[in-house]
Amino acid sequence: MKTKFSQLALMAAISVAAAGTAYAHEDYSEGAALHWVGHISETKGASTANPQAPFGYAATKNAAREVSLASGSKNLNVTRLETVKIIVGGKSVVWTFDTLGTTPFPLSKIVSGADGITVYVTENPVYQGG
Repeated sequence: MKTKFSQLALMAAISVAAAGTAYAHEDYSEGAALHWVGHISETKGASTANPQAPFGYAATKNAAREVSLASGSKNLNVTRLETVKIIVGGKSVVWTFDTLGTTPFPLSKIVSGADGITVYVTENPVYQGG
């Protein structure tokens, strides 16, 4: 009887914990995606230095490399967790591609006015299994 009660209590605790984490997730859907200018101002009050976002976050550290994208550019190749200074259309941003996977996405999700440019993210070799 005591074992069944312990199992039931454990299952209840796990259920409550799982339900609580479901409500803690912020909405980063396409409609709620932040452009780089808004993202910088909103991260000042963030509780962590590296907020989780599907495309990464604006960085305050120096970039590992600088990429100038001319008009007509179609893609940007980056490595996951790489910090890059991106210059496009007279705007620049230092961005860390701490992405939630390696799915390609439009650069316009992080730099307004960068329409037609797709970001291709490759997995960082440091974190690949094998």
